[in-house]
Amino acid sequence: MIFNSRANSAPGTLKFWVHRGVGFSFRSYRWVLAMLFAITEINKSPTLLPNVTLGFRILDTCNAIERALRGTLQLMSGPGTPTLNYQCQNSTTRLGAVIGDSGSAQSVPMAWLLGLYHIPQIGYFTPIPSLSDKHTFPSFLSVAPGDYPQAYGLSRLIAHFGWTWVGILAQDGDYGQLSSQILTEEISKAGACVAFSEIVPLIYSGTRIRQIVQVVRKSLANVIVVFSLEAYLNPVMEEISALNLTGRVWIATEAWSTSPSLSNQNLFRTLSGTIGLVIRNGKMPGFKDFVFSLQPSRFPNDTFVKLFWQEAFRCTWLQTTGEELSAGNEIGTQLKPCSGIENLANIDIYSDIDDLRVTYNVYKACYAAAHALQNLLSCQDGQGLFANRICATMKTFEPWQLLHHMRKIHFKGNLQEDLYFDAQGNTPAVYDIINWQLRPNSSVTFVKVGAFDSSAPRGQELLINDNAVLWNKGDQQVPHSKCSESCQAGYRKISRRGEPACCFDCTLCSPGEINNQIDSTECFKCPSDHWSNHARDRCIPKEVEFLSYAEPLGATLATMAVTGSMAPLTILAIFLKHQDTAIVKANNRALSYLLLLALTLCFLCPLVFIGQPQVVTCMLRQATFGVIFTFGISCLLAKTILVVIAFKATKPHSHFQKWVGPQIPGAIVFLCTSLQAILCIFWVSSYPPFPDNNMKSQLGKIIMECNEGSSLVFWFMLGYMGFLAGVSFLVAFLARKLPDSFNEAKLITFSMLVFGSVWASFVPAYLSTRGKYMVAVEIFTILASSAGLVSCIFIPKCYVILLRPERNTRGHLMGKKTVQIANIQGESKGQSQHLRECGHL
Repeated sequence: MIFNSRANSAPGTLKFWVHRGVGFSFRSYRWVLAMLFAITEINKSPTLLPNVTLGFRILDTCNAIERALRGTLQLMSGPGTPTLNYQCQNSTTRLGAVIGDSGSAQSVPMAWLLGLYHIPQIGYFTPIPSLSDKHTFPSFLSVAPGDYPQAYGLSRLIAHFGWTWVGILAQDGDYGQLSSQILTEEISKAGACVAFSEIVPLIYSGTRIRQIVQVVRKSLANVIVVFSLEAYLNPVMEEISALNLTGRVWIATEAWSTSPSLSNQNLFRTLSGTIGLVIRNGKMPGFKDFVFSLQPSRFPNDTFVKLFWQEAFRCTWLQTTGEELSAGNEIGTQLKPCSGIENLANIDIYSDIDDLRVTYNVYKACYAAAHALQNLLSCQDGQGLFANRICATMKTFEPWQLLHHMRKIHFKGNLQEDLYFDAQGNTPAVYDIINWQLRPNSSVTFVKVGAFDSSAPRGQELLINDNAVLWNKGDQQVPHSKCSESCQAGYRKISRRGEPACCFDCTLCSPGEINNQIDSTECFKCPSDHWSNHARDRCIPKEVEFLSYAEPLGATLATMAVTGSMAPLTILAIFLKHQDTAIVKANNRALSYLLLLALTLCFLCPLVFIGQPQVVTCMLRQATFGVIFTFGISCLLAKTILVVIAFKATKPHSHFQKWVGPQIPGAIVFLCTSLQAILCIFWVSSYPPFPDNNMKSQLGKIIMECNEGSSLVFWFMLGYMGFLAGVSFLVAFLARKLPDSFNEAKLITFSMLVFGSVWASFVPAYLSTRGKYMVAVEIFTILASSAGLVSCIFIPKCYVILLRPERNTRGHLMGKKTVQIANIQGESKGQSQHLRECGHL
């Protein structure tokens, strides 16, 4: 762009160099027309630069770096052979700013060169990230958003649809490589992964293109992001279309998201449903009329208009010379002649003339330069920003002064959007999200389905209407693109070794842990009083377990205890009724009564063990059981010792005669029971048992149990009881061969065997069970041992009393016969006397 003073205004001349090998681009020519239109408007404006005429020169770089550099040097030094550091053009015409180029490959060397002289350069296409480095490229500015916000917007779009397995195609060079690198970083932050990243060659290579297509075909990634200009992408898409690879979602960058050459019917089967970012559509009132009013006759010296005319109307100029003639013959062979009066409104090349995106950026770039110059010229003497507070003038300003003001501009565009440059020289990133859809007339339309605004609060940048999106083949269901399916609630992800993080397996959370999120890598432990449900997606209160009267096991054991207690009571009643009979009087009936009472209480002990543990019941359980059982075993021990003493005392001059009497059994019972009672009192007072909620013994349950307070004392109590049982067994075993008539030692021996066997089995069973079954084992052991004592000692006696009364006589018990030997009879009389004294008869 060249600035002229209005006093010396001269008409601008369009100078556009054409390279035959590239061909004509209607899209690029529209950008040229946008610049013409903007400069025309500015020059007619009474408020913006009223005394300045903007001129211009338009040079075609032909996508070649050498031509871009040569054209830049010509703009700086003047026409002809460029001369560095010299300006060989009219002093009234000053180079103010350069707008372009569209390609990053050309923009970078131009920015290097223009930056040396601090000449403002305004880009209108997405710049590569390196151009935002103001230390390296101090004079480069862009009215188009940079690659970073575009990559971030694409990552937000990918995250919105839940895609985690994404492929990338990027053209060779800075634009593709840097953009794909930024996108990879952004989608990684969002939790997605790159399935593949392939380089699209700038120079056609059939082998390389086929390799890219094979990667796309074999990959599980259904979503592919493409950073490429349409010219380089076309061969790849044609090869993919030839193989009929449909069903993919193509995500377009603004470089090709509205490409006419790609959005044709030949490729639409492959690219239908494409979604991408485009620069926000702008408004340029009057631009359509300006374009349609274009006529070759109005610009007779404009060779480029004639080339445009030839391509638009498929005609050729009959009288052409030089370069135009070559181009015209090449393009227009066997075509009708051009008349110059054809109507542009009758053709479809600019049917989307109101869809202005990059075109609007060119328009904004022209206005940005004009506003910067306006600010520079609005300076008043003494208020300047430069040395000595002087102000620059139209004839004396330097490019670096204009660059300073250009960085400070802030004005409203036609969309009432704020236009300014940030610290990196870029404008705020605002994109429309478009979707490629098929019209009823089989043409492709770009439907706006959402927007992305990088200046919005974090997390609110993306706004999209999912219902408006049509995917490949017109489907409204969002396609899937994942390496692994999501792990549902209750599961956690386990990464596969050597594969990206998006490729994983799902495993159910461990018992006691939950996960109520999708695709979580961790499971979380439930509180100590809660447990995980079957689905592992929520914590539920643990099941409280204790041996209750309400459950079948508790009710059964309680019934057995009460029923069992009836047996010794019934036997006691029988003994009381037949207390004067020989079998009841034998072996000290008082001890028999005490033993039957003890056994009754033994049967009732389990009732304290059943039910929810309380402070009182926990303190009474083991202590009551220990004392009562010790009392019963003490009675058995006394009975056994009494039998031994009685028979030993029958011998003449035996020293056991002084121990014969009712005091000895009572003393044995009292002494043995008192020791156990003292131990239990010490236990309850020093280490009292207490109710405890055991959450560790059994997974998923709270076991309400009685903590014994001191396991050592508990086992010591059982050990003492076992010791007494062992002594009783030993004494009874030694006395088993005494005469049967007065001897129940055999019964006691057998009962102690049963008692010992039951309690010996109790120890491993008790230690190997948990919860209410531990209590049930102890209750069952108590009932079994009590029943064993009753059965072994008293059932035979009841059998004789009730069913064989003829045997329940003193004579039968003493073994009298019809014929008796005198000395035996005498000995029997002596035994009878001693046994009577001991209470056996």
